[in-house]
Amino acid sequence: MLVRKSLVFIVLILCVAPTITAQTVSSRLVDAKTQKGIPYATIQYGENKGVITNAEGHFSFILEKDSLTIDSVYISSLGYEKIGFTLEQLQDSVITVQPKNIKLAGVYVFDKELSVEQILENMKANLDKNHRDIHLKKRFFLRQSYHDKLFKSEVTFKKSTIEEIDKDLIDSTMSLIPKASSYYTETLGDLYLNPNKEEGNKLTIIKAAELYNKDNEVSLEAIQEKFNQILEKNLKQDSYLKIKSGWFSTKVEVDSILENTEEAELSEETTEPEKTNFLPNRKSTLRTMHQRMWSKKTNLDVIKKSKNYDFALKGYNEVQGEGVYVLEFAPKGGADFTGTLYVNVNDFAIMRIDYTNVKALRNFKLLGISNKSHTYKGTTVYSKTKQGPYTLRFANFTYGNTVGVDRPLKIVEKNKNVKGRRKQNELRVNIDFVNNHFSQYELVIYDIDESGKSIYDGVTEDKTIKPTYLPAYDPSFWAGYTIMEPNQAIREFTAEGE
Repeated sequence: MLVRKSLVFIVLILCVAPTITAQTVSSRLVDAKTQKGIPYATIQYGENKGVITNAEGHFSFILEKDSLTIDSVYISSLGYEKIGFTLEQLQDSVITVQPKNIKLAGVYVFDKELSVEQILENMKANLDKNHRDIHLKKRFFLRQSYHDKLFKSEVTFKKSTIEEIDKDLIDSTMSLIPKASSYYTETLGDLYLNPNKEEGNKLTIIKAAELYNKDNEVSLEAIQEKFNQILEKNLKQDSYLKIKSGWFSTKVEVDSILENTEEAELSEETTEPEKTNFLPNRKSTLRTMHQRMWSKKTNLDVIKKSKNYDFALKGYNEVQGEGVYVLEFAPKGGADFTGTLYVNVNDFAIMRIDYTNVKALRNFKLLGISNKSHTYKGTTVYSKTKQGPYTLRFANFTYGNTVGVDRPLKIVEKNKNVKGRRKQNELRVNIDFVNNHFSQYELVIYDIDESGKSIYDGVTEDKTIKPTYLPAYDPSFWAGYTIMEPNQAIREFTAEGE
């Protein structure tokens, strides 16, 4: 499927109407030698305006009517030659760029050559100045992808005093649980950064979509409804359940499980719009992605615990047209990450970091319960604002973990108001399941407005907003909007084919 070309061009797709109001530029960036797509390259088409290629090298952007007179579009990616061209030159569907070697010492001329230790000292000394928070309005696109795969899902029936709960029911129930599932959300909006932590940031969502298989929800709801009916029929309202797994046990009142009255359902329906968490969840994700390098709780400790890493100066390069020191880092002793840090040669700001874990960040296993965080990797890019500080421009982050449970489960109904022994019913099973989960977050900031506090104060959030459900990827949903192009998995996603 790779297209081989020798000339450096791009296709220009015009959105034609009686009066031209916008142009959509769409293309793919590939390595001239390997013909593979170049991921996360910067496409700059205006001051503080730009997009990022996706993991496969695809990109597109919208030129509004007032932007159609731009002189040049620039494409830059670490390790490749920077390209500039006019809109009139955009004639082909693929852009090929030549890789370039990392520049060695001597190419850049300095008053004084610095050691790795001195570069790191200057970087840390300037952190508060270079990476301080200021009022900014950021037009962003955020894509979140979640994938689950059950490697093992076995429930072995042992005993039940409730006739309806038998081996056949357990087996049929397990067959309804999806063995693999994917869920995507895409959000376009404006994030208003506020340096006052007590006031917090604000978020307005322009448009959002979610892709997943609703049949999976229906299956799980059917399972829950079936068991609720059985429990209502066989359990007494004033009973409690003793739930025990190995040495551990807990007590749950039956009344709290069987609350399913018509009044409760009506109350839930009428208050549901106020309970939506879509906007708060996006705010939390955006805050985490902006603070991953600086948070006290972050796992990415390369900066705050730099003494735990060995740094080596590998040469010099350019990020967004700025000269940078290229510092490779590797863990000392028990540190967690390896990767590359790019530090501006002039003001020592961090312009980019690529990182990946070298070992599991968590590997818990006790009494049949396990949790292994096996993947933690990403790329983060910062750009300079007119006011001086640097701000997050792009972030890609992947997290993966595997959770397992291999334990016996015993549920006993007890009732102190019944004559005779308190024990009423009993269910015993063995649970053995292993689930592997991957989360990926892709954030691109393609327009930055250095607005003041007055604009922030005038923003009102809509906390009831919800995403549009899509059972299959629909490119027309984002027509007229600049977003990060979807990868092949998203383009081919359908609820039926999941």
